Amino acid sequence: MSVVFEHATLLDCTGRDPQPNLRIVVEDGRIRRIGASSGPAGPKDARVIDCQGRTLMPGLLDAHVHLALLDLDPAAEAALPAAVLALRIAGVIEATLDAGFTTVRDAGGLDWGFKEAVRLGLIRGPRIFISGAFISQTGGHGDHRARTSRATFPMVPGLTSESILADGADAVRWAAREVLRRGADQVKVMASGGAASPTDELDHVQFAVEELAAAVEVAGAVGTYVLAHAYGPRAIQNCLKAGVRSIEHGNFLDEATADQMLAADDVFLVPTVITYELLARREAGDGWTPDMVRKIRQGLTGAYDSLGLAYEKGLRIGSGSDVLADMQGDKGKEIACQARVMGAMNAIIAATRTNAALMRIDKDVGTVEEGKRADLIVLDADPLADPAIFADPEHVRMVVLGGEVVKDLG
Repeated sequence: MSVVFEHATLLDCTGRDPQPNLRIVVEDGRIRRIGASSGPAGPKDARVIDCQGRTLMPGLLDAHVHLALLDLDPAAEAALPAAVLALRIAGVIEATLDAGFTTVRDAGGLDWGFKEAVRLGLIRGPRIFISGAFISQTGGHGDHRARTSRATFPMVPGLTSESILADGADAVRWAAREVLRRGADQVKVMASGGAASPTDELDHVQFAVEELAAAVEVAGAVGTYVLAHAYGPRAIQNCLKAGVRSIEHGNFLDEATADQMLAADDVFLVPTVITYELLARREAGDGWTPDMVRKIRQGLTGAYDSLGLAYEKGLRIGSGSDVLADMQGDKGKEIACQARVMGAMNAIIAATRTNAALMRIDKDVGTVEEGKRADLIVLDADPLADPAIFADPEHVRMVVLGGEVVKDLG
């Protein structure tokens, strides 16, 4: 079916100001024509949607989600009946689409089978780029065992992807090949400590350059790339030396490291401010320890300063939410967090055009232009005036995925 959007205020996310009263014609899943509503009409058999001046823009992209991480305590999640866990994950995937996200990059934890379920139409969902299992050194951010434990950590094969612990370049090389074999679209490594891991600190440097380079080599051999969890300058610099393309978080970025990122070829920073905002409000409990709370609040102290430095330096800034557990519905709040530093337009572009370039799909999505795939959303308020509207899926009145209307609130 062809679809024609009439009287739309177009925010095309190319950087241009919104354009009022436009007609967007969609045929065969592609944007065929953009012009004035008074211009040539669309196909006679097309579905006509009167936007009544509402904002039409590209579907959102989130470059750092964890769709399968539904509990702050991994053991509690693993203890759920498999059917319950599967249906809860499916519910998160469908809600992500309804919030206006037409493409997401899962940054670890989600099994490839859910991507296949979306492709087969078994569940409604955005296009998903899978990272599969986290690759971590022993005692690193992907090693969630308590200090007293000598056992392996919980996993649910076919539903969630456990971490793979790898020490040494050869072990990392094998681990990267293994996650790709399981269906990963890109490879995720842990290059620094993290808040949720019990035996490290945020500024700890994890993996040597040669270990990170082994993952980059394996990913590059099949035409993909590595994303790395990294907070501080030393960890980020190691990633740059190894050829890592996507730096996640970067909360303690300094000027010298930002300059190195700027000089590097095809490197992106993906801040995830909202997860620190949300988690910093929580007290310990339900698997979330006082040490984890302390580290989250430490991460929040640097989040906005690092984002400001990255913006000032002109780095390629993407957008990721990194929300977990009962915060899964808060993905859209990241845009307002970034807007505080970058302004609304730049924050929205980070979540559309820049994320599309990061995921290497910018020829198809990320902006509203003729010839591109029709991944679109219609909003009932002006996102430039108030980027906080993305926090409420009710403001997303319509979602179009590949030319098909998959949400319509009228």
